[in-house]
Amino acid sequence: MKVKTILVSQPEPKVDNSPYSRLIEKEKVKVDFRPFIHVEGVEAKNVRQQKIDLNNFTAIILTSRNSVDHFFRIADEMRFKVPDTMKYFCQSEAVAYYLQKYVVYRKRKIYVGKRTFPELIPLIKKYKDEKFLLPSSDALKPTVPIALDELGVDWKRGIFYKTVISDLSDLRNVYYDILVFFSPSGIESLLKNFPDFEQNNTRIAVFGNSTVKAATEAGLRIDIQAPTPETPSMTMALQKYITSVNK
Repeated sequence: MKVKTILVSQPEPKVDNSPYSRLIEKEKVKVDFRPFIHVEGVEAKNVRQQKIDLNNFTAIILTSRNSVDHFFRIADEMRFKVPDTMKYFCQSEAVAYYLQKYVVYRKRKIYVGKRTFPELIPLIKKYKDEKFLLPSSDALKPTVPIALDELGVDWKRGIFYKTVISDLSDLRNVYYDILVFFSPSGIESLLKNFPDFEQNNTRIAVFGNSTVKAATEAGLRIDIQAPTPETPSMTMALQKYITSVNK
């Protein structure tokens, strides 16, 4: 069956010339964006209940833009002036670049990993004597605390924000040829919003092994998968599939 409509379970890219724009132009398909999950901040009083005193830390581990936003939000709510001596360990260049929203980059001690959390570990290892705070969501990859524990550093996790399932009830009678998912939470949101969901001719596209696992366990048929050596991005995987079925 030909593909005419796609729903991506993420916010619309803010750049004009995104890979999705090129996909739309080349394949003449309609692509809608709708976050299936969203982030809500945890109140400062809840952070205090986790026995977290920001004065006790000398370094912050930042794994995402959300962790940056919510660390500084909580610091503001607690009236905590972040000292100039604070060290920032950012998982990727994108996170480090985003940090400039809150700090003057050249005046701070910022250490940047390549992309994944394991790639940040050698940098943390160089500063084992610091007291690390890891601001995170309620959903944290289990490999992160395991890696920090194995390193033997003094660290504490703080749940500063939560991943919440979005209300998608307005989509009940709207049908798409392809649904695109990037996380197990997206699959969970689909099933929570539509417990009677029947896949039928809807194609499911998934990104990442954990999303594949969640979709399979939910009994969904996976039609498009990324990353693969041939299609390292979701848009490339969609392009390949659409080209084959829209002949």
